[in-house]
Amino acid sequence: MKHDMKKVAITTTSFGQYDENPLKTIQAGGHDVVLNPYGRKLKKDEIVELCKDTAGIIAGTELMDAEILEKLTDLKVISRCGTGLDNIDLSAAKRLGIKVFNTPDAPTIAVAEMTIGLILNLLRKINRMDFALRQDRWEKLMGNLLYGKNVGIIGFGRIGKKVAELLKPFGCRIKYYDPEAVTADSDIKKVELNELLEGSDIISIHVSTKEQIIGESEIKQIKKGAWMVNVSRGGAVDENALYHALKEGYLTGAAIDVFVQEPYTGQLKELGNVILTPHIGSYAKEARVKMEMDAVENLLKGLEVT
Repeated sequence: MKHDMKKVAITTTSFGQYDENPLKTIQAGGHDVVLNPYGRKLKKDEIVELCKDTAGIIAGTELMDAEILEKLTDLKVISRCGTGLDNIDLSAAKRLGIKVFNTPDAPTIAVAEMTIGLILNLLRKINRMDFALRQDRWEKLMGNLLYGKNVGIIGFGRIGKKVAELLKPFGCRIKYYDPEAVTADSDIKKVELNELLEGSDIISIHVSTKEQIIGESEIKQIKKGAWMVNVSRGGAVDENALYHALKEGYLTGAAIDVFVQEPYTGQLKELGNVILTPHIGSYAKEARVKMEMDAVENLLKGLEVT
């Protein structure tokens, strides 16, 4: 069914940077497109100003609460360019008749590959030796093998399962905790959280909720000397408890890509045994282009039926 011309806002910071086809696809439908002019995450008043009179939004991680949505009186569709929807007030959107879509498939391989890269970096201390060499220090730090390690995956959805798949050639023994998930792979064992924490050399977190999964009490259950990776949600891990566990040497190391407050300015930056990255799990060109095209297709599909 042919859709009428409508104004569309794109709030992500780099839409169409690596491939023009997603943007051209919107324009080919005769839609007027308004881009984010700031090159950063939008503030609330900027969202309202940019998106006024728009029927559709291709959204990033900026907050879209009830106050904002109620001001966007022409809005019919929010197409999230990414997986998480925790930045959007879904109940308000439903009440206002706004359809909400996301792109859960596109980031899977990118986030899973980055997880493996972070694990290898942690175990072999690559970033620490790179930093030392740049400071004219020739330091050879002894690392650890990934091969044969016990890996516990918290959250066994698309990304968690892909991480497990990529880990298997390393001879890892894999367990997972996820009350909802199942797997037909007999080599991967479903366990309760306490068993996973107590028995894992490496813990990799891939949850989709903002609720805290790893707090102070859970960290105390973790096997001493373990490593932790979180590329899912900042709120999943108590950052203060993690800081103390790393500083005191209870945990050997951690890699964190997501934070409660972003940009992150907290005390984990003081520590050398933690790798910090600015929420870039899906930042691979191929994944980004697919994510943008999926977001466009979702947007056009939503506009067709409004």
